[in-house]
Amino acid sequence: MKELNTQKTALVVGLFIGGWHLIWSLLIATGLAQLLLDFVYWLHMLNNPFQVAPFSLTRAALLIVVTFVVGCAGGWFFALLWNKLHKS
Repeated sequence: MKELNTQKTALVVGLFIGGWHLIWSLLIATGLAQLLLDFVYWLHMLNNPFQVAPFSLTRAALLIVVTFVVGCAGGWFFALLWNKLHKS
């Protein structure tokens, strides 16, 4: 089985997780986040206990950076474990 490149895997996972949070931040900035939350809870036949706070550029940037870094760490660790468990 082919070995995973830890740096590339880390980057891909970091970009994926950070990208989702970029989209979430854009939904908040455009005022669509509350509608999405309400819809998702409605689909699951639940009442939504959460209220979206006003958009903050600083908090949005911090959210994206932190989730990117955590995603990179998780991707790197995943690739490391994968490579160790799939040695021939």
